[in-house]
Amino acid sequence: MKLDSLPQGVRLAVEAAQNKKAAGITVLDLSGVGAFTDYFVICTGFSTPQVQAICSEVEDQLDKHLHRSPKHREGRGSAEWALIDFGGFILHVFSEQARRYYDLERLWRSSPKLEIPDEPGVAARSHSLDEPQAAGEAYSK
Repeated sequence: MKLDSLPQGVRLAVEAAQNKKAAGITVLDLSGVGAFTDYFVICTGFSTPQVQAICSEVEDQLDKHLHRSPKHREGRGSAEWALIDFGGFILHVFSEQARRYYDLERLWRSSPKLEIPDEPGVAARSHSLDEPQAAGEAYSK
């Protein structure tokens, strides 16, 4: 799977997330598994304002270029996990801790995956996404 082969809305979402310095951007192709959407766009934000900025930028770019509005939103006020459903794809913006805990990539591991390299300056913070975690350790409050 290559970025330029993805639907325009998914590509715009990836670019918008990159504009707001999202880390660990990953696209999962769910079209072959009979899921409720064709793609997941998953990324990480490092603070509540950044999670909100990523969501706003994706919404703004899809509205501006495709006149497309979300069908549903969840968790926009949260720093842990925001979800925006655009019908053909769902954007998931996680905190580092929530992304490790929910681990959607593992849950949908049989689906084709495209990992987008982090932009310079983002990689230094996102290295911890790849560190192994003991089960349940991510949410041991």
